[in-house]
Amino acid sequence: MNFRVVSDPKYFDKNWNILQHAIREIFKCNDNARHFSFAELHRHAYYMVLYNFGEKLYSGLVATMTSHLQEIARSLEATQVSSFMEELNTKWNDYYKSLPFLSDILRYMERTYIPSTKKTPVYELGLNLWRENVIYSNQIRNRLSNMLLEFVFKERAGEDVNRELIRNVTKMLIDLGPSVYEQVFETPFLQVLAESYKAESQKYIKCFDCGDYLKKVERCLNEETDRVHYLDPKTEKKIINAIEKEMIENPMPRLINMENSGFVNMICGTKYEDLERMYNLFRRVPNGLSKIKDVMISHIRVSVNKLVIDPKRLKDPVQFLWRLLDDLTMLRRLASTHIKIFLVLKLGLHFL
Repeated sequence: MNFRVVSDPKYFDKNWNILQHAIREIFKCNDNARHFSFAELHRHAYYMVLYNFGEKLYSGLVATMTSHLQEIARSLEATQVSSFMEELNTKWNDYYKSLPFLSDILRYMERTYIPSTKKTPVYELGLNLWRENVIYSNQIRNRLSNMLLEFVFKERAGEDVNRELIRNVTKMLIDLGPSVYEQVFETPFLQVLAESYKAESQKYIKCFDCGDYLKKVERCLNEETDRVHYLDPKTEKKIINAIEKEMIENPMPRLINMENSGFVNMICGTKYEDLERMYNLFRRVPNGLSKIKDVMISHIRVSVNKLVIDPKRLKDPVQFLWRLLDDLTMLRRLASTHIKIFLVLKLGLHFL
């Protein structure tokens, strides 16, 4: 044991004051921080842990970081709406850059005291405290969520926005943990997006026939694929899922049976491009192809029954057979010309 520690009751306070001042200056990211000696700061922290002041050092660190972050939160809450996102991004970058330096100064505490007491490591602690004191501040959380949604939907509408800023802020949320990103941005974003595509789907169904509607859906999917990506890749996949659900899966029965332009009309009119587009889109959703198959089988049954019970056809067996062969030939030609569609039609053809 070092007797200087025992004989000097102010040992911790003297050394902690030096470290605390340095930590505050490091967080400010100003020129004063450059004048600190890393070796000297590390030595102060090392001896404080070595002489059993690890608990007080860790508690002091938490209190100092919390106080600094509460100041940041108050500053952001008072920031004008027009500069809020930029200011948040700047303060986050400054804070985030300081965490590795802080971890280096407290390296001995990281290696000994923290594992033995199962405390949170400095870097992770820094993220947790930023999340709790800044992002989860009610005013900041609500404002951030609303502004992110506004920025993203402006970009999607073709307006010029700072994509790099959106990317940086969403990355910050991801760095703070998947649940933070989901709660603050992704979940409300996907909810609004789904409602938007639902309304768009309803509008298109009223204004266009089935073939043109499918072209609109295809264009939406292509636009998402080609869009400049600034969100988390998992979110981009969920966006595609939202389009598929709201514009394909939910209105699927109505599209298949759409009067004068649905699946049967496409078959009878040999509209190959529309049929292939329907196949490519419907295969993306659960039971999409089976729905087409069911309608195809039903159509074949109805067509055959009409032929069989038609008195005029029965009076002329030759004409009846020719009509049956014509229908069969048309379906087989369609299937052989478009092999993908054959996978849907092959069961139906067994009924002829």
